[in-house]
Amino acid sequence: MSIKSKRMSSFLLLVIGFALYLFINEPQSAYAMHIMEGFLPVGWAIFWWVAFLPFFFLGLRSLIKITKENPELKIMLGLAGAFTFVLSALKIPSVTGSSSHPTGTGLGAVMFGPLPMSVLGSIVLLFQAVLLAHGGLTTLGANAFSMAFAGPVVGFFIYRFMMKTTGKQKWSIFLAAALADLSTYVVTSIQLALAFPAEQGGFIASFLKFGGIFAITQIPLAISEGILTVLIWNWLQAYSPKELTILQHKMKGASEQ
Repeated sequence: MSIKSKRMSSFLLLVIGFALYLFINEPQSAYAMHIMEGFLPVGWAIFWWVAFLPFFFLGLRSLIKITKENPELKIMLGLAGAFTFVLSALKIPSVTGSSSHPTGTGLGAVMFGPLPMSVLGSIVLLFQAVLLAHGGLTTLGANAFSMAFAGPVVGFFIYRFMMKTTGKQKWSIFLAAALADLSTYVVTSIQLALAFPAEQGGFIASFLKFGGIFAITQIPLAISEGILTVLIWNWLQAYSPKELTILQHKMKGASEQ
């Protein structure tokens, strides 16, 4: 194993170790990530499962293709998943039935696109729902739709748009990560507003209420996540340039198709 590969493996082990530390030391809370078990009406819980599952299966097909064509990218997939897990485990109580936290999906969306992140993100959410009581199984479809699908889609297209218009990669990565984070909470606010429209003002009033509460904590968290994602990208460029080059060629080819 080369020195660069050893450093990459060591970094991934460090991230996973920190994740395990969070498992052991996570305090119990009445809040959950994102929407807690049983909080959504049954009809809406089923709706979001149905809406998310097609993207999950497309993501599985995409992951299989990536690992078959470029087996050396498996460690990068592991890094993207671990980064998502660690950041999304750092939660701040925000509103009854939910919480605010970074999402960590922007990095994987930039590297692999949104479809693989639909799988990695949903695995992270399942892992946390079962082991940390963050979220739930009935609400997993809704949580995965917002964090594992909607956020990565926004981050991916923001990155592509910024690269085409400005060519400034670091700035593009920052905005992709920050807006992937924020868009997750916009979608979560929509989900909660649809399930619980206000008696006066209906969906719009409820959406503004949920979105306003989230915005207090989420805007600074999104900015922080964007900065951290750029720092991680700089580290990868220094110690794993070959894998990043392969990823950038793949992403460029996909955008040209």
